[in-house]
Amino acid sequence: MAGNSTTNRMQRNYLSKDFEDLRGDLLRYSATFFPDKIKDFSEAGLGGMFIDLAASVGDTMSYYLDHQFKELSWSDAVELSNIERHLKNAGVKITGASPAIVDLTYFIEVPAVLINGSYTPQESSLPIILAGTVCTSTGKVPFTLMSDINFNDRDKNGFLKASVIVSDTDDNGNPTTFIMSRKGIATSSVRATETFSVPSGYNPFYNISLSNPNVTRVISVQDTEFNSYYEVESLTQDTAYAPVTSYAYDNSEVQESLELIPASRRFTVATTLSTRTTSLTFGGGDNSLDEKTVLDPSALALPLYGMNPVSRYSLDPNTLLRSKSLGVSPSNTTLTIVYEHGGGQTHNVAPNSIRGVSSLAMIFPSVPSNSIATAVKASTDVTNAEASSGGASQPSVQDLRLQIPAAKNSQLRVVTKEDLLARVYSLPSRFGKVSKAGCRSNPSNPSAKQLYVLGYNSTGTLTRASDTLKLNLRNYLNDLRLISDAVDVVDSPIVNYSVKASVIIAPNYISLEVLQNVASIVRTELDTRNYQIDQPLVIADITSAIINVPGVLSLVALEFANLSGVIIDKTYSDYAYDVDMATSRGIIIAPPGGVFEVRYPTTDIVVVSV
Repeated sequence: MAGNSTTNRMQRNYLSKDFEDLRGDLLRYSATFFPDKIKDFSEAGLGGMFIDLAASVGDTMSYYLDHQFKELSWSDAVELSNIERHLKNAGVKITGASPAIVDLTYFIEVPAVLINGSYTPQESSLPIILAGTVCTSTGKVPFTLMSDINFNDRDKNGFLKASVIVSDTDDNGNPTTFIMSRKGIATSSVRATETFSVPSGYNPFYNISLSNPNVTRVISVQDTEFNSYYEVESLTQDTAYAPVTSYAYDNSEVQESLELIPASRRFTVATTLSTRTTSLTFGGGDNSLDEKTVLDPSALALPLYGMNPVSRYSLDPNTLLRSKSLGVSPSNTTLTIVYEHGGGQTHNVAPNSIRGVSSLAMIFPSVPSNSIATAVKASTDVTNAEASSGGASQPSVQDLRLQIPAAKNSQLRVVTKEDLLARVYSLPSRFGKVSKAGCRSNPSNPSAKQLYVLGYNSTGTLTRASDTLKLNLRNYLNDLRLISDAVDVVDSPIVNYSVKASVIIAPNYISLEVLQNVASIVRTELDTRNYQIDQPLVIADITSAIINVPGVLSLVALEFANLSGVIIDKTYSDYAYDVDMATSRGIIIAPPGGVFEVRYPTTDIVVVSV
């Protein structure tokens, strides 16, 4: 049996993976070492059948080995369950179709009354159009109002924020009714309400699924006792952000304050990749435990006392999960969930195509007569001056997959300067809009950063951020920063300045036309939107733009001067800055954390011919 000895066996090849290669290896092996057992290895013979069976098993195992290995990679995975797992591990949110967003203008007609010699809208007839009011476009696309519209809102000077125009007059020309209008943001999603009965007892991580696909947001979750549940990124997050109407002096600039509230009752939202249905997962804490109860880990220890032997003892580590560290699980109650769903690319409707109010939710803070209330409701009209935008079909699996690399590199915390600025600009607009932001190290504290912020006022010029906006930024960033970091939110210095350019115009050009072109190109170059905090003025850039204007033969002088305070009925920033001292090698350096602004471009940019 020397032919069967290990030393005489042929060298094995482990590189064969498909059916043909495996069959060839088995055929050579059998013909070499078992020629006296089976002589017929043809496809029709018994030996060929055994070889085909073994090669088929090897081919199948090789295929599934390769398949499972590919499923470990987000770029090569093909099974939806594995792709969904990769998306969740990377932090990519699975979404359905996106709704369109549009600014709607609501109109009402109210009676006029004479007060102190002037006609004004009757205050008792001013209503509030509630969030959830549904309007419909000509293409039958519903748009739902996202927040209340109060026609009685007034600015800090006591004037109505709504636009008011005269509708009807009497024989003497006195107004009898006014048409009032205010804008509100609406989305093309549909609001739905579902109720779920939760059984009694301990229900850790209770999960419910909503019936409608393409859920865009969960508006509210309440139980029978009117306890509110808050949406969080993960159940370890024990706080949530809540908007509160601002009544501060700057509420005309910042509508709502951002408050951080404890969220013992909380839930997470997840969407299934295959069906795009949404499920809610609640906390795992036992609601019957007292709020201050802290479970003792020693309760899980073995009851060993001295050296006495003990019987078998069952340990249940799940007992610790009954604590409220991961939120409270609902029990013996009914959950009422209000959410919005729907969307699609067809929801991007044209201007003036949203004309009908299909479901009006309106209340009157005061108590007008029934006839007046009915007339105001009947007069309600709506239109969209601009087209709606943002509607899109649900992202494909490949679209979601391509988001994984960026999601893995993203920071869920504010670590770098770029992280901080990205978070500042992502603050929802209803909590205040940051127009410009810059970050510098704090010279007196190495672990602190100075965050310089600015906003735009109603005329489009830069202004200091309101106190409410700064408080909202503080609350928003405080939960995201590192423990060792500190962020000081401060006002950015605004340097207002004027520019005077003296040019020589070529003889064959019209002087006035060339001067206007030069002024226009300088205004474009010095547009405040093009300049960020700490960005210097490069004189060579402005010089190059001027001398490239057709008709400019030469630039004789380019002068910059600081403007501050009140000058000829024009109000500038109070920040005084020596431009000449700040100029070095053709560059005007901004003050620390400051920004340059030409406040009145039509008068502060002067171009003359010499």
